[in-house]
Amino acid sequence: MSKTTPAEPTASRATTPALFPVVPDIRGQRNVFVNLYYVRAQEQPTASWVLVDAGLPGAGSKVQHTAEYLFGAGIPPAAIILTHGHFDHVGALPHLLKVWPNVTVYAHPLELPYLTGLSSYPPPDPTVGGGAMAALSFLYPKAPLDLGARVQPLPADGSVPHMPGWRWVATPGHTPGHVSLFREHDRTLLAGDAFVTTKQESALAVLQQRQEVHGPPAYFTPDWPTAHDSVLLLAELQPAVAATGHGIPMRGEALQQELRQLAREFEEIAVPAHGRYVGRSASADETGVTYVPPAPGRRVPLWTVGAGVVLVAGLYWLQSRSRR
Repeated sequence: MSKTTPAEPTASRATTPALFPVVPDIRGQRNVFVNLYYVRAQEQPTASWVLVDAGLPGAGSKVQHTAEYLFGAGIPPAAIILTHGHFDHVGALPHLLKVWPNVTVYAHPLELPYLTGLSSYPPPDPTVGGGAMAALSFLYPKAPLDLGARVQPLPADGSVPHMPGWRWVATPGHTPGHVSLFREHDRTLLAGDAFVTTKQESALAVLQQRQEVHGPPAYFTPDWPTAHDSVLLLAELQPAVAATGHGIPMRGEALQQELRQLAREFEEIAVPAHGRYVGRSASADETGVTYVPPAPGRRVPLWTVGAGVVLVAGLYWLQSRSRR
């Protein structure tokens, strides 16, 4: 594999996107509290690249600008690959599919109901996780996107379109059709939200971005036993580098040690002590959600919601200042 980094044209500080490296052919971008990734297909023509996940609603222009900065104006991705369809991973798609009219989106077949308008995900559980991001989850967008024929199922053979050397791995639990992307030769993992590297339930932890392996965001995880199976599977891959949907990429022994610990102690580390989906999972099939447990009687304290609003607003403000 070539070790050259993607060519990045000169730009003024005011217009340079904030990016972070993963490996030489992958750049990540933090969109307030969620990450998306620009992957250069090194075995393809120079300008060929793939977008993995698509950030928050309203991020379309930012993603478009970053793509033009990295790859040049008028060069759309060869494909958009989704780890899953939660609002913070697909928010820019309505804009991007207009400016890139010939680009296809790919997702796992069990994720398609939430990307073609057939079904909403199970409701979030704001009572779990004990943090402001969790407390605010009842406010997050719930309606599914309808991408129509623009979204297609990932190939059944496990290959990833326009990403030679990669394979997709089914890692459900956080959503029914969640996938992670793995490249064997350098053991690079794009894990989506199968596990993350920050305590995503806490707005303060999201602000600090301290690197540490955590389970999937609790407020949006409706099937804990299956989520545990997915972490066990990813730990067996022994990734050298893991870039996740939330948090800073981790690598080396620290990553593998913490991921093994999460796999061994998932019940203690990741699963909430109580909650709507603890002990009784939601279920789904190819048509969407088929069963949702009743809502718990517990309520989220109003002060937590208020603190969450302030902290999330602060995250948006800090990110806007970082782009100046």
